[in-house]
Amino acid sequence: MRVVFAPDSFKGTITAADAAQALAAGWAQVAPGAELVLRPMADGGEGTVAAFAAAVAGAETMPLTVDGPAGVPVETSWLLLPATADAPAGTAVIDLASTSGIELLGELRPWDADSTGFGQAIAAALDHGVSRLILGIGSSASTDGGTGMLRALGARFLTADGADAARGARGLATIVRADLTALRPAPETLVLSDVTNPLIGPRGAAEVFGPQKGLTDVADRALVDAGLAALAQQLGLDPSTPGAGAAGGVGGALVAWGARLLPGAGEVARLIGLADALTGADLVVTGEGSYDGQSGDGKVPSFVASVAADAGARAAVVAGRITDDADTGLFAGSLSLTELAGSSASALAEPARWLREAGAELARRLA
Repeated sequence: MRVVFAPDSFKGTITAADAAQALAAGWAQVAPGAELVLRPMADGGEGTVAAFAAAVAGAETMPLTVDGPAGVPVETSWLLLPATADAPAGTAVIDLASTSGIELLGELRPWDADSTGFGQAIAAALDHGVSRLILGIGSSASTDGGTGMLRALGARFLTADGADAARGARGLATIVRADLTALRPAPETLVLSDVTNPLIGPRGAAEVFGPQKGLTDVADRALVDAGLAALAQQLGLDPSTPGAGAAGGVGGALVAWGARLLPGAGEVARLIGLADALTGADLVVTGEGSYDGQSGDGKVPSFVASVAADAGARAAVVAGRITDDADTGLFAGSLSLTELAGSSASALAEPARWLREAGAELARRLA
């Protein structure tokens, strides 16, 4: 039996690579004769770099220190993929979650948090001389329109008196000119995201994602939305571009820089060879932290299930929790770590342990 393990990360508790290893270890305890293939997945958010590191032979971790979303130094890294015909100087994989992500923020700073660290990591990869960038932009901490990132790449954002605008969302309303003369040119840049929201309006960055980053007041969100609209004009960006609102406007800033926005799960699957791994497979096991009613909209589990169906394989899902509105009809089996562990607290405290238990239980049911 050939079994492929392709989970997303269980956000804030365990990486996709470690989740895949734990699930496979549990399966092997019950069905040791199976051929086990690990293809940890991501959709552009937390764990994107780790997914590539696990799937691409010869990938090299490149450590660096950046300014985190609150300005505090963060020890992080980017990933250098080996040279190919399409990228003769190699490809850099960088995720915003590990440089400017909300998990790095500590306390919410809706006005001052920014994306500088993400830009610094991109600049480090450009200094190395890579031919291509693959950027995951999920789990952002800020709503700065990508100004912090672009500043780190050479842009300036100026107020009416010619001074540099304040960092974060605080400075958006004061920007009257974007000086892009020193902005570094973009190589081929692929941006991975599962978000299709425009930059502004009722489905935009401030209105939809602002509340989870501290913009809880309607008037505050309106002010930031207006600042994002003005920024788009300065950057020559169509604010209705699908995905421009991702990561607090970082998606739009990257489009203005010359990048291409792509569906995260699909592009990660293509780049790590998920379809090839599923050739001849009997089963694929996927998962994420919370499998709920929104998980069918481009998230990793539903995407992996569709790829499995195309390959003629069954699929199973393991999640930290499975809500009542979740569609589990895509799967031959489903398991909640919360139910296995007896409580969400227990599952969160020892995710690797309960993922091993889940792998073993799936083997008992489906091997």
